[in-house]
Amino acid sequence: MKGPLFYSKILLFGEYGIIRDSKGLSIPYNFYNGALKQSENLEGEAAKSNSSLRRFVSYLDAMQIENPSLVTFDIETLKKDVEAGLYFDSSIPQGYGVGSSGALVAAIYDQYANDKITVLENLTREKLLQLKNIFGQMESFFHGKSSGLDPLNSYLSIPILINSQDHIEATGIPTQSFDGKGAVFLLDSGIVGETAPMVTIFMENLKDKGFRAMLKNQFVKYTDACVEDFLGGNIKSLFSNTKKLSKVVLNNFKPMIPEGFHDIWQKGIDSNDYYLKLCGSGGGGYILGFTEDLEKAKASLKDYKLEVVYQF
Repeated sequence: MKGPLFYSKILLFGEYGIIRDSKGLSIPYNFYNGALKQSENLEGEAAKSNSSLRRFVSYLDAMQIENPSLVTFDIETLKKDVEAGLYFDSSIPQGYGVGSSGALVAAIYDQYANDKITVLENLTREKLLQLKNIFGQMESFFHGKSSGLDPLNSYLSIPILINSQDHIEATGIPTQSFDGKGAVFLLDSGIVGETAPMVTIFMENLKDKGFRAMLKNQFVKYTDACVEDFLGGNIKSLFSNTKKLSKVVLNNFKPMIPEGFHDIWQKGIDSNDYYLKLCGSGGGGYILGFTEDLEKAKASLKDYKLEVVYQF
């Protein structure tokens, strides 16, 4: 047995902000992917995945008993397949903010959900929200609390625009220009990040009035502007707003930025060679970079591994 491929994703804008109703923009990233497979001789990563799936199946069983109107699964077949050596074969790095658990959730829903909403349907806002809800519940097994966006992106494999928590839509993004100087890139921090502790820090910070004011007046404002600039192809304005966003994140989200990256984060703001932002919840994994001149950014970050995601 081998299931279809599900891809990783990148939340270009909106990390943390979407919890507070900022806009967000999530795009599939086809460089990494995963698929369900079966094997009688499980070892290494496959054995680890299979044992995680066993716990996930119990969680899904309890979830459908609790809320059958949301979603039900062919649990008996799923249990049988897991017993027979089902695992998720994935090249998506875990704890890197590119949606490893999201792709797994999408694959399980695709294979085992009853009456599933398919990609081929006319995806109305209601259907997108319903999928996001289902995926949020499913992915909470991995993160404690999930928006459901990562699996949604992986399942549909199209860019998704988040206008607010209950208003999401499929969107088109400007066509890539592979000879363009501007680029979005990933920077490998070399550290695995964990989502749950980072979200806990954020929720704790939300109790502070000053932090909430900063979120509303700066973080959400610049995030929304970046999304609009990116979709509208307003490159000059995009970089001006990304720089502001990068500053706000450095000043207010320090625990989410690996310590070894505080200086190069500042260096980008000072030199205008590139601007960094969080990719996912931070704490490790990838850091997202934006530059108007890819060669300049590469020279400036010559000690680091850059992975180009999108060129314009």
